[in-house]
Amino acid sequence: MQAQAGEVVKVQAPKIELKRRTFTFRVKRYDPKTGSYRWSEYKVEVTNRQTVLDALLKIKATQDPTLAVRYSCRMGICGSCAMVINGVPRLACETKPFDLGTDVIVLEPLSNFPPVKDLVVDMDEFFRKHRSVKPWLIRRDEEEQFEKLESYYPQTEDQLMEYLEFAYCIKCGACYAACPMVFLNKNYLGPQALAAAYRWSADNRDEGYVLRLKVVDSDNGVWSCHYSGTCSKVCPKGVDPALAINLLKKSLLTGKAPGKR
Repeated sequence: MQAQAGEVVKVQAPKIELKRRTFTFRVKRYDPKTGSYRWSEYKVEVTNRQTVLDALLKIKATQDPTLAVRYSCRMGICGSCAMVINGVPRLACETKPFDLGTDVIVLEPLSNFPPVKDLVVDMDEFFRKHRSVKPWLIRRDEEEQFEKLESYYPQTEDQLMEYLEFAYCIKCGACYAACPMVFLNKNYLGPQALAAAYRWSADNRDEGYVLRLKVVDSDNGVWSCHYSGTCSKVCPKGVDPALAINLLKKSLLTGKAPGKR
């Protein structure tokens, strides 16, 4: 039956059967005092609605308060809880043990990052590379950006779509951890920074592409990428850094700024 105007329609949410199971979590832990790694194992009962992060917090609360884990929003927005789960960089707050297809879940700190303690890594260099591409709006009328303008910088829907996908990056470091070229060349900017360079350069309101060229068009910039595609495969937000890097290469070879038609 169709609802009449003004009629309140009650929609019943589908019931999800609650299941419980005990998993073994093998955690690779870094000890900053000795500079070495060790493995710890914990058995945790979780439900099919809970995540790996839920399990880790349960471990801290009931078994081992010394376990170091980084997290914040618990909603897949901040990217703080990224780690290697069963060999793949993922967000712990979005990964459910029931979905992994195994009773043993192996947790390791992100690859290509210096360890701090246990599953926590140092991201200072990662963010330094991010800042090096000037990931902000650059304009000649800079002073006007900080004043109350009577008008705004116009942008069509097509212009928005030039960079929107790459604006979803949450800087979790998963792509950086999965990149084989970061492992081989520690000076390589990495997929996150280069995708950010494309995102801002492709924005029709931006005028900073030329300023980013020195960093992007270099041996440690786009030309270090061999297009393995692992960065795009692991992104939890569906961003395609490999595409952004290839689009930057195209811009450099054609001499046309990204997204400027």
